[in-house]
Amino acid sequence: MNFPPEVARLVEMALAEDIGTGDITSQLTVPAERMAEGKFHARADLVVAGIELLHLTMGADVKLRKQTGDAAVEGEVIATVRGPARHLLERERVSLNFLQRLCGIATLAREYARQVAHTKCRVLDTRKTTPGWRWLEKMAARAGGVTNHRQGLYDGVLIKNNHIAAAGGVTAALRNASESVLPVEIEVRTFDELNEALAGGATRLLLDNLTPEEAKRWIDHVDGRASCEISGGVTLATVRAYAEAGADFVSCGAITHSATAVDLNFRIQLL
Repeated sequence: MNFPPEVARLVEMALAEDIGTGDITSQLTVPAERMAEGKFHARADLVVAGIELLHLTMGADVKLRKQTGDAAVEGEVIATVRGPARHLLERERVSLNFLQRLCGIATLAREYARQVAHTKCRVLDTRKTTPGWRWLEKMAARAGGVTNHRQGLYDGVLIKNNHIAAAGGVTAALRNASESVLPVEIEVRTFDELNEALAGGATRLLLDNLTPEEAKRWIDHVDGRASCEISGGVTLATVRAYAEAGADFVSCGAITHSATAVDLNFRIQLL
């Protein structure tokens, strides 16, 4: 996997933050010449994401047993690394921090994707990501089977309620955005706004904060004139109902902002 420069900088920053002037515990207790092998174990069933980062975080002889997107079962070794024991020990925590976070996102994303697999609906992530981690967190979401929404403000047009207010209404916002070379999506919060957006030629609608029953009524009313994305109130318990209501897309910020870190451990043995 090729990582963009910002990921390499993030890893460097994380290592510098943790190691600082040196791992004094390892320096005091472990002889400098001692070599070791470390193994990363899954302590629960999970979806692997970001494991290729070990080449950056460990910077030693890394052998991957899994790749991003693979499933791992409890107890399985997902990667091994060899090198000076001090080196492995000082980089253990940062490596685990990245892996546990990213595997957690991928594992949750797969649960969402499974809930809608029998429908036409695709689950989308959002821009609700950890600052500085967006590329990694969206990569992890993809690994779990979720489709990325916008990477940022620069690669898609999404007219939200504050844009509508600032533009002077739904019709004005759509008219002003009509020269865009990118597809335009607009949020509608009332049935009147829905009809105004359709009359203004909207081709993709964001239906926000509806119940599944309301969503079905609105989607039936649209009747294929535009694609429909559901946002707000989407959880693992509700995503299936929204998909079965006929949504083309369901977006969920929880995939990146509320995923629980998975349980991994790292154990070394001397060579």
